[in-house]
Amino acid sequence: MIMYFLSERKKAQFKSVWREIPLYPDWRKEEFKTVNLTLDAATAYPALFLSEEGRRVTWQEPCQDLPSCSERFVSLPCVLGQLHVSSGRYFWEVEVQNAHSWDLGVCRNNVARDGRITVSPQNGFWAIRLYDREYWGLTSPETSLTLKEKPCRVGVFLDYEAGDVSFYNMTDESHIFTFSKQKFYGVLRPLFRLWSSDSGPLITVQMD
Repeated sequence: MIMYFLSERKKAQFKSVWREIPLYPDWRKEEFKTVNLTLDAATAYPALFLSEEGRRVTWQEPCQDLPSCSERFVSLPCVLGQLHVSSGRYFWEVEVQNAHSWDLGVCRNNVARDGRITVSPQNGFWAIRLYDREYWGLTSPETSLTLKEKPCRVGVFLDYEAGDVSFYNMTDESHIFTFSKQKFYGVLRPLFRLWSSDSGPLITVQMD
């Protein structure tokens, strides 16, 4: 009973200052709308194959012969989530346990799909990266990240009005990285990137 009371008191304290404390992702989720994401096939780079239910993305060679579409990524091997955000707070999880090189985050719906593109806030991307066993926050220049434990799932918290995107390792509930006080405008969408045929799958998590 005493431990329960202390936990509830600690939670109440957290709830009053949750924006400033990068802890307790399970409590933070209560402030956000949880989303069961599916992926948008119309945006998928031709080498990216989506599962029938639209929750899993893998690299497939040879590339698919897909119809030309202004929404489709041509130069970056990316796909976007179906979610369109222009206000509010949203949370989703991505299973990364068997993926070896990826970018995860959000981007503006109108980011460039073709040509030479750097994934950075200046170009409308807010994301983290795993590449060659190293984690990075894709700032400009990039920020090296140290994780105590390899994540099986990554949680993404998007607070549009606050201009914040936060990433959590849901395996050990630790904070990974936050883009704070950004200037968002227009529609934002979840971003997924694989790097090569041996990148492994990214899977959106269906939550109750």
